[in-house]
Amino acid sequence: MPGEIISTASPAGQALDSLSANEFAVELENERAAGIFRVSGLTTFKLDVKPAQTKIAREPFKIIKIVQRDPNLPFNRWVRETIQAKDDIVRPQRVLEIVALDDGTETRRWKVTGAWISEISYSDFDTGSSELVQETLIIHYDSIEESWIGA
Repeated sequence: MPGEIISTASPAGQALDSLSANEFAVELENERAAGIFRVSGLTTFKLDVKPAQTKIAREPFKIIKIVQRDPNLPFNRWVRETIQAKDDIVRPQRVLEIVALDDGTETRRWKVTGAWISEISYSDFDTGSSELVQETLIIHYDSIEESWIGA
């Protein structure tokens, strides 16, 4: 409701316009991916300032997802191609998009181009656990383009 005080973090006493961390989607080559638990360490802008040179740093980030059986799912194809490339310097690349949602409506989008996987790891396999096995992908990239919907 307008004028409702919801947080002391808003000095004007107005409702804050914010995003919930649990409302997001990941798209791989324009296809929405299911089973994504987390995107971690996404740094969209970092200036690397050195005395002789200033440049934009491109920090890798993580995608943590469930392990899915279908070998034809987009992430599974990308993982297979990455493993098959072995130590070849030419890595299988994709366009990856991270979409922030607010009550199901897209509010912001990060388009990651030239994305490639440098590491694939798994959570523990444990007979005493009922948790789903997680697959963690370390993603490097050429660029990130951030867009605000409605701006």
